[in-house]
Amino acid sequence: MPYSAKRPLTTPSADELRERIPGWGADLDPADRPAFPREQTDLIPEASAETPAQQPGGADRERSLEHERLTPVFGTAQPLHGVSGAIRRFAYERFSEGKTTHWLLLVLGDRVEAAGSTLRSLASGDPDDPVRRSGILGEAGRRPVESRTAPGRVDTRHSWMDPVIVSGPWLAAAGLVAFLLVRARRR
Repeated sequence: MPYSAKRPLTTPSADELRERIPGWGADLDPADRPAFPREQTDLIPEASAETPAQQPGGADRERSLEHERLTPVFGTAQPLHGVSGAIRRFAYERFSEGKTTHWLLLVLGDRVEAAGSTLRSLASGDPDDPVRRSGILGEAGRRPVESRTAPGRVDTRHSWMDPVIVSGPWLAAAGLVAFLLVRARRR
């Protein structure tokens, strides 16, 4: 059953809950509460449980299967677009948030978006500078080898992968360009 913010039709009585759930209601008596003398219950006298008005424009927004509707207020700054947006929409429409598939599809959508950003950067004629993005130039003169191999660092197991992850897409793109140039020259 999908989650709903509506209250249940029947609320069990305190005695029913005490029978069904061990320890339920142990703090109902104010004398049993550790902070009772200092406890303040009237801090927000005008608080209400009314749901705020629904923000318009949520027809094309992603919504979890667990919820009947979108939250009253939601972000619209980054609408879904392209292949990555289609992957994310599919994850929200088809799989519950409790399924690993849902989250793996969202990660895949992020990776597709990152690859698309790299391709747009290359196509723009002003590609990103992978050397500056890696932060290597900022480490010069600050003991780069010693700081990366210092005892107590938790990322030493995977630090060898960092250059591959950062430069891998660029090397693949350069290899593809070289392959296409050699192929074009042969023709």
